[in-house]
Amino acid sequence: MIDFFKKLLGKRACFDMAHRLAYSYDATRNLILPDGVLFPKNKFEISKILKYSNELKIPITPRGAGSGFSGGSINKGLILSLERMDKIISLDKKNLLIKVEPGVINYDLQKFVESNNLFYPPDPASEKFCTIGGNVAENAGGMRAAKYGVTKDFIASLGIVLANGDIIKIGKETPKDVAGFNLSSLICGSEGTLGVIYEITLKLLAKKKFKKSLIGFFDDKAKAMMAVSKAFYKGFDPLALEFLDKNTIKAINLKFKSNLDANCILIGAIDSDEEEILNKKVSNLGDLFIKNGAKRVKIAKNEDEEKYIWDIRRNCSQSITALNNKKLNEDISVPRSKLVEFLDEIDKISSKFDVLICCFGHAGDGNVHTNVMVDKFDKLNYKNGLKAIKEIFKTTIKLGGTITGEHGIGLSKAKFMKFQFSKNEIELFRSIKYAFDKNNILNPNKMGL
Repeated sequence: MIDFFKKLLGKRACFDMAHRLAYSYDATRNLILPDGVLFPKNKFEISKILKYSNELKIPITPRGAGSGFSGGSINKGLILSLERMDKIISLDKKNLLIKVEPGVINYDLQKFVESNNLFYPPDPASEKFCTIGGNVAENAGGMRAAKYGVTKDFIASLGIVLANGDIIKIGKETPKDVAGFNLSSLICGSEGTLGVIYEITLKLLAKKKFKKSLIGFFDDKAKAMMAVSKAFYKGFDPLALEFLDKNTIKAINLKFKSNLDANCILIGAIDSDEEEILNKKVSNLGDLFIKNGAKRVKIAKNEDEEKYIWDIRRNCSQSITALNNKKLNEDISVPRSKLVEFLDEIDKISSKFDVLICCFGHAGDGNVHTNVMVDKFDKLNYKNGLKAIKEIFKTTIKLGGTITGEHGIGLSKAKFMKFQFSKNEIELFRSIKYAFDKNNILNPNKMGL
């Protein structure tokens, strides 16, 4: 096996311990040591790798930047790293499309299209290092999903290599296409279990001329969540609407020695081509916050104040580690109307299991990053944290939600698939997996399949 891959890829086939260790973990910090790491540079190399691996039934796990929170890019067998396939292939301004390889960094893509006065909305928190291929594999979202949607909403077509080495193109680069099954949407979010993506054509939008942000400080989280619902049905159409609970605020104050005085914070942004309309909308949204219990609202007056507001939100994940040494990080999603009820249930779960839970995230689309903070050296506390996670998932399903809004299932949530799906549904998933990958070589043992 080693001889075959060395002959095909040369120094880009790595079986030394340094590479194996470097690609043995993702953002979960769980570790599975692979047998080797392969770095293909084009679809033909991927095809040869998969054809050979399929014949010998060697497990292959596609990987982008390894920034996922579900264990989706770690496995036994071989890691297929697509990070060196990082070219922007073409920009089609007439049709508002861009064609890229899977290893292109999300942030680099955004800056490239913005330099051409265009806009690519999906902006996961890891945007400065996550790859577009990984975004497609996980159907990544981000803060701007409240207005513009998630990765699947911007896929025009995909080039993929099947498990047997066949190279195919799915989707069409046309505004409309209803011929056949929508395979692009099936591949998006499949976590590398159905095929390996070698090329992605994305839809773009015209870039709005103006954007402005504001932050509201609340004492009552129920009133804050009511303001979120009203912001949408009153037509403010926010670009983003994020929230932080009291524990997250406490963590930020500890980490950055700040003095954010609130039990709940809402951070919003609005974009528009008309500056006058933008200013009026932001001002009216601030008034809405006040009418719904905000004790104070600050509207950004310049770029520094914009940065300050969004730094608060973007530093949530790293800040909560100030409260304990291990976070059990989940990303449930519930209907916006159920946010208050969900957060109330979180308080009950926190008390029941005597664990600290920090919640923040995308209030605009009901996607809550629910972090159970535990002491990894305290066996009882850690065990209670795991029990709390199970209860959180059950509560989420009861409220009509989903156990993952954007991080994916991977390994970490695989055993909870039965909470959300019936046996018949899971068997249907397995049948689809078999149709694409009958020898189960592509990212095996993920998503509960």
